[in-house]
Amino acid sequence: MKFKLKKAQPKPIKKTTLNRFLRKRMIIYVLPNVFFNFIIAYASFNQLGYTHFFAGSQCLARLTLPMAIFLPVVLTIDIIKRVTDAAGQNAIEFAVDDQLNLKKMMTKLSILHGIITGLLVLSSLLFAQLALSKYYKLDATAMAIVVGILAGLLSILFTYLPIIKLKRHLYKPMNIIASDMNEKNFNP
Repeated sequence: MKFKLKKAQPKPIKKTTLNRFLRKRMIIYVLPNVFFNFIIAYASFNQLGYTHFFAGSQCLARLTLPMAIFLPVVLTIDIIKRVTDAAGQNAIEFAVDDQLNLKKMMTKLSILHGIITGLLVLSSLLFAQLALSKYYKLDATAMAIVVGILAGLLSILFTYLPIIKLKRHLYKPMNIIASDMNEKNFNP
């Protein structure tokens, strides 16, 4: 006897515009990311009272680099999936092109976003390390605030950036009125 699991139906989404949908998702992404990344960084750095860029067990790079790589990947996949689900339910004014290979696009875009953001954060940390002394001690609270702000900026950026790419494959469906079609097709 085979067990068949029913696919869970997505929760119905209220009809809205794309901008309102993205604004709501952005708020949902920003608030927890800023809060949790600040708390984790503050708890990690506060044990020593200071931190370094790359040296030590609780360095700034240890928290920022994984966040800079994985946060864009997760946010890119999630926002594309949510927008396409909303378009499939006709909750937003756009529809997705049928020719679009969604999984391929999500994979390529999320990996690209993660690599580019990780390299940018790594290069900025290396530049700051070279500009300051190797033994310069960074204030724990200030660095926790910087990590929280970085998480917020990444959340805002990667809510809207994937949709710019996805908009190439979105279109507004045309509403055909039945009375107009009957007049054009059936008048001799």
